[in-house]
Amino acid sequence: MAKLNKNERTKIMPFFKYLAFILIFITIITLGLFKFIDVLPGEYFFILCILLGTVTLGLSLLILTRHGPKKRAIGTFLSLIYLVFLILAIIYELNTIGFLKKLGFKNYKTENYSILVLKDSKYEKIEDLEKKDIGSLEFNTDGLKDSKEKIEKKISVNFKTYNDISELKKDFEKKKVEAMLIENSILAILTEDDSEFASSYKVIYDFSVDVETKDIAKKVDITKDTFSIYVSGIDTYGAVSSVSRSDVNMVITVNPKTNKILITSIPRDYYVPLAGKDGKDKLTHAGIYGVETSVKTIENLLDTKINYYIKVNFTSLIKVVDALGGVKVYSKYNFTSMDGYTYKEGYNNVNGEKALSFVRERKAFNGGDRVRVENQAAMIKALVEKATSPSIITKYNSLLKTLEKLFVTNLNMEDITEFIKKQIDDMKSWEVESQSLDGKDDYQYTYSYKGQKLYVMTPDNETVINAHNKIEEMFN
Repeated sequence: MAKLNKNERTKIMPFFKYLAFILIFITIITLGLFKFIDVLPGEYFFILCILLGTVTLGLSLLILTRHGPKKRAIGTFLSLIYLVFLILAIIYELNTIGFLKKLGFKNYKTENYSILVLKDSKYEKIEDLEKKDIGSLEFNTDGLKDSKEKIEKKISVNFKTYNDISELKKDFEKKKVEAMLIENSILAILTEDDSEFASSYKVIYDFSVDVETKDIAKKVDITKDTFSIYVSGIDTYGAVSSVSRSDVNMVITVNPKTNKILITSIPRDYYVPLAGKDGKDKLTHAGIYGVETSVKTIENLLDTKINYYIKVNFTSLIKVVDALGGVKVYSKYNFTSMDGYTYKEGYNNVNGEKALSFVRERKAFNGGDRVRVENQAAMIKALVEKATSPSIITKYNSLLKTLEKLFVTNLNMEDITEFIKKQIDDMKSWEVESQSLDGKDDYQYTYSYKGQKLYVMTPDNETVINAHNKIEEMFN
């Protein structure tokens, strides 16, 4: 091959200068974003800077050499591969930043209301209820006043208030009121207790009300201090900010010094005094009044403090499992769920829908809700194992996009990044222990449904005390 003269070398050099500049510029951006995310301990970040800096400098010198076109060709090829790597890293970093910045306390909860009329009535839209009587509960939900004001801006109506959902339902069916204004989670209690009621009405208007809430976080340094997180799984699809019954109730206590995790599972039907309310109810019904009510109710039950919360719903589990490409969950039993899915004793590969059916099923077991909470703990373990496996790298971006709107928490970006940084720094494995509260099957009147006895589980005080003691051991 003929050698390039000086003029020819001068003509091609600007391209390589531009390429070297781009390499340096993209490397600086990559390192800057790593620093902004701040999940790497200082010594790891320093090593990363040295590594990327050395590679960038080496490639730059290789493509800027004035002698040896083969070296420049090799340098150019390696530089382009390196640029692709850096750009992919930047995409991962930007997605991570976008996700982490959305974490933290949201100062509202969403209540979803419906106006019901009897299915055989002549009413088809809200305007048809002008000057009519609408029945509503007076005591249940925080956004009831705002919901009435929304309706009164559209039509003039007479609200008839009730303290008992059973009385409201009775008057509605007897046409003593033309319509019923009800929050959807209360409606779910009605239809669960009376399946025929669901076919007797139609919804002619529905809307949402955002209710302002206060942050109940008890902040600690989660890299040094033991803390507890309440995990609530609400029985609804759509927006996780919605209030609803909480079918999953777990307290996860983490000791970062001993690297121990304790999962305390509480049956949904546990019969407990509702915090801030004058009466006992199923624990699941606490979620109707917001996650803050669930947290305080469990704190009172276990005589402990809960620092943070995470709330998810049906949509969350389905989409997360599918984003992970399915998970492998362990079942202690052979059973078929109410949805028609079959599970074998041992490990089962499940997609999102099958995973949801697995954690919701209780009627297939003699142990009922006791087995369900065990299955819920097994699903959390399966999710953690899949999320920490090497295969997660290829699903990382899609998983972050999936998670963005699938849960709410009052843990913020700084909490999460500091915890990740600690884990990277010491690389210790975690010891996980689980426990479940137990009780006696019973039927009792509940705060949220006063007119009729519902199935509840009366707490076994011994299991409550044992759970309290184990949590205290984690803190002490």
